[in-house]
Amino acid sequence: MRYFADYHTHTNFSGDSEAPMESMVKRAIELGLTELVFTDHVDYDYADPVFENIDFEDYLEHFRHVKERYYRDINILMGVEIGFQPHVEPQIEELLNSYDFDFVIYSTHMADQLDFYTGAFFDGKDKNAAYQRYFENVLQSLNKPSNFNIYGHLDFIVRYGDYDSKVLSYQEHSQVIDKILRNLIYNGRGIEINTSGYRYGLQHMHPQADIIRRYKKLGGEIITVGSDAHSPRDLCADFNDAYTLLREIGFKYINAYQQRKPRFVKIP
Repeated sequence: MRYFADYHTHTNFSGDSEAPMESMVKRAIELGLTELVFTDHVDYDYADPVFENIDFEDYLEHFRHVKERYYRDINILMGVEIGFQPHVEPQIEELLNSYDFDFVIYSTHMADQLDFYTGAFFDGKDKNAAYQRYFENVLQSLNKPSNFNIYGHLDFIVRYGDYDSKVLSYQEHSQVIDKILRNLIYNGRGIEINTSGYRYGLQHMHPQADIIRRYKKLGGEIITVGSDAHSPRDLCADFNDAYTLLREIGFKYINAYQQRKPRFVKIP
């Protein structure tokens, strides 16, 4: 199958990737992509400082190089994945006003200023309480003035926490999840299908299918597909499953962006 684009990728400008931009671009061309979007991490006041910022002077030099060198083969877009926390909102706004991003993902990588990866967020919480508080933090981020396009891997909290089961029940958290989805829809924002859940052994994508179905039922239309690849080998991983699921749910289009403006593209 020919894929259209990968809208969630990381390079060695992210603290958790060693992939040079050019290696990602070459792999995207091999796959026949029309577009490739770099969405490297910016997580202000994060538990691990390597994620806190990007040297954008160096970043832009590399970005312009690959964009100009491969423009005949692929459209390369500059995005960013921002880890939202309410107290760093002024820094986020300054960043977004300083650079001409084509695409912005908001993600919740910490909640209540506690990290998921180290387990600090989960201390003293059972699974349902932890998941509920995570979604409450997501909702809080949406109640701020929002300057993003897509909310990233909406239920990725299930990756973490030392629980016997890593299954999240939509029904148990439906009230807060519905508030999140309605807020996104009302404000012209969207969600992504992030296929990396499979790489983490979760047997599903992010968010899981029942949340995507609920998004569609509530009137949601804006949706992107991203692999969250941190290396060339993971570009477009499991996209066939993502496209199939979207069609089954009733989507006919996915979204692409240029200068922060969405357009609809027929699902390949």
